[in-house]
Amino acid sequence: MSETGGDHKVDTHEEEEDLSYKPPPEKTLNEIINADKEDESLQKYKQTLLGAATQDLVIIEADNPNRVIVKQLALLVEGRPDMVLDLSTGNLEAIKKQIFTIKEGIQYRIRIDFIVQREIVTGLKYQQKIHRHGIQVEKMNQMVGSYAPKVDLQSYTSPVEEMPSGLLSRGTYNVKSLFTDDDNHQWLKWEWNFELKKDW
Repeated sequence: MSETGGDHKVDTHEEEEDLSYKPPPEKTLNEIINADKEDESLQKYKQTLLGAATQDLVIIEADNPNRVIVKQLALLVEGRPDMVLDLSTGNLEAIKKQIFTIKEGIQYRIRIDFIVQREIVTGLKYQQKIHRHGIQVEKMNQMVGSYAPKVDLQSYTSPVEEMPSGLLSRGTYNVKSLFTDDDNHQWLKWEWNFELKKDW
C-alpha cells in the first residue's frame, strides 16, 4: 500500500461506496462566487460562508499544489496529553515505524488538523482500517464535510469511540488511514501502529 500525499485518485473498487449518495459536480471557487450575481442576498450569504475566499485566492503553501494539506492526526483521551502524529514533515515511513502505546478500554476521539487552499473541497472523508495479524478487525468511515479555502488551520474531531479491552485484545495493531473527498482525490494516505496494553 503506497503512502504518498497528493491529488491522486482512489481505487473505488477497494473502497465501499454508498451508492445512494451522488456528489455534486465539481465547481471552481470562481464559478461558485460568480453564479447568481444578481441575487444580492445570496451573494451576502456566500460572503459569510466563504469569508476571505471571495476576495482573493487563498494560498498558504505556494509550493504545494494540493487543495488539502493534512498537518496532523491527534488521539484525544480525557485527562491525557494528546497523542500526535505529525504529518506535515512528509516522512510517512518514519511514522509507520513508530509504535504508540494505548491503554485498553479507553474512550477516545480522533482530531485531524488540515489546511484548505486554492479551491473549495467538498465531502472530505476520513477512512481508517485497523488490522491485527494481517486481518482487518475494524473500519471507520467519517464524513468530515465541505470546506472553503481559509488562512487558518481547520480541524475535524470524530465522535467518541472505545478501544477494545481484555487479554485477547492486547497486542500490536496496524492502522491504514486515508483522507479523501467526494471526487476521490487522495489527499493523504498513511500507516501507523499502536500497541494495546493493560496500562499506559
